Amino acid sequence: MVQLHVKRGDESQFLFNTTVDAPLETLIQQITAIYNGRLKVERLCSEILELGDHGIALPPNMQGLTEEQIEELKLKDEWEEKCIPTGGPVFRKDEIGRRNGQAPSDKLKEVLTRTVEEAKALTSKKQVQANVCVTMEMVKEALDQLRGAVMIVYPMGLPPHDPIRMEFENKEDLSGTQASLQVITEDECQVWWAAKEMQRGKKLQDYIGRNEKTKLVVKIQKKGQGAPAREPIITDEQQKQMMMHYYRRQEELKKLEQADDDSYLDSEWSDRQALKRQFQGLTNIKWGPR
Repeated sequence: MVQLHVKRGDESQFLFNTTVDAPLETLIQQITAIYNGRLKVERLCSEILELGDHGIALPPNMQGLTEEQIEELKLKDEWEEKCIPTGGPVFRKDEIGRRNGQAPSDKLKEVLTRTVEEAKALTSKKQVQANVCVTMEMVKEALDQLRGAVMIVYPMGLPPHDPIRMEFENKEDLSGTQASLQVITEDECQVWWAAKEMQRGKKLQDYIGRNEKTKLVVKIQKKGQGAPAREPIITDEQQKQMMMHYYRRQEELKKLEQADDDSYLDSEWSDRQALKRQFQGLTNIKWGPR
């Protein structure tokens, strides 16, 4: 199997196994699906933590308003009584004004928090360091875990405008958000290796040969952004080790210079004739008028 270390910019994303016979069109589709799937997991984890803290999302026309403004405009959240957490809500006000403050109990909040940690670990960038390849099945498993936890806490479901439900139904609207800049659609995704774009219509073996034990660092980015920066000759860890070695070497040279210092020979205590002159009364002799 060929192992691809997928990066975006200088940041590692995940490891992916494939074969030299894989068509690049299929490969790009798989890489894009995993990349965007991981982003969806990250967005869901962030929102589910907010769900555990402050309950369901308010309708868009009520978000960001103060209680006085809501009363003045005579607005009402019709989903507040329909979407109640299991065991009843605990009021925890959302200072931002995105959620209604009817949060689940501490026990159910812990269920959400624990599931979020498990889902994050499954698709984490740390899997690269552990040499674990991420698959679309792992992404789907993380999504299923999150969906199951939300259903346990909110068996009646979430309102249709809640970002969590919209993410699960693939109806999320990311326009105007920072998250939209991270997403790469399949059509606009490019895969680069060795400063060359891997063109659709070819196979991986057209670029790397037929060795199935190859490991590559590939970079993905959107069309029109040009070639990504080349990989550094040495890694950050190697540079760190080199700097540490250089510092230790400097300290060793300083110690050697101190060991070779013979200026102590001019000191009084190092004079071999000092004891003899002391017995002969020849110490502290000065010439000239007093």
